[in-house]
Amino acid sequence: MMYIVAIAWMFVVTLMAVVEAVAPNGSVLGAIVTFLFYGILPLGLVLYLLGTPLRRRHNKAKEVAEQEKETGIG
Repeated sequence: MMYIVAIAWMFVVTLMAVVEAVAPNGSVLGAIVTFLFYGILPLGLVLYLLGTPLRRRHNKAKEVAEQEKETGIG
């Protein structure tokens, strides 16, 4: 579900950047800035923050598996 929202947001931001690039008073530099500051940077931050619980669970499971391997349990 999280990735569907991310893909949809990037679609919207891409369209915003294209409109900025082809507008009579727009520029390609403005389109790049729009894509970076409305798309890549905020989405990267949100995905990183929302992925934190999953990373913690994964690290915890890896630690448990290593402990079981060391002690010979399981």
